[in-house]
Amino acid sequence: MNPLQIRKPLRHQAGLTLVELLITLAVSAVALGAAVPGFNQLRERHQIEGAAAQLETDIQHARSLAVARGASVRMSFETTADASCYVVHTGNAGDCRCTARGDAVCRGNAQAMQTVRWGAETSVQVAANAPSILFDATRGTVTPTATIRVQGRNAAIQQVVNIMGRVRSCSPAPALPGYRAC
Repeated sequence: MNPLQIRKPLRHQAGLTLVELLITLAVSAVALGAAVPGFNQLRERHQIEGAAAQLETDIQHARSLAVARGASVRMSFETTADASCYVVHTGNAGDCRCTARGDAVCRGNAQAMQTVRWGAETSVQVAANAPSILFDATRGTVTPTATIRVQGRNAAIQQVVNIMGRVRSCSPAPALPGYRAC
């Protein structure tokens, strides 16, 4: 028998080589690195929109509470370097404040009905151009009118409260898609 005639049939390789696997991993890492900033912006936008929707609902709720109880209700805003919050309460402006933990502390006969806080763990801050707004029990009006800004790192939504207690949402430049420009 001739040694050249005895050959084993070649088998085809099953699977990937180490080089092919490393190239696939490198391409995947580059694609993921390009997509992560987009996901962070999307997450921040959803947080801003959620906070703005909650704020709008709470404004309407405070107005309804004032009318239903037959007593004026306030919404007071507070912003610090590491957190922002608002308290729906009875009493005078400044009677209720937020604590660092997010609870409300009230003095005198004032009662807190609701407290909402955004801390450093979120990318959302809420700031108002008025420290407190009053919902009148008999007329259902708001004094003073206010603009409340729900701000993220890259975008914002403003809630404009008119004298009738109605809320209009808009977004300052660059405007978020789906919102009117302020």
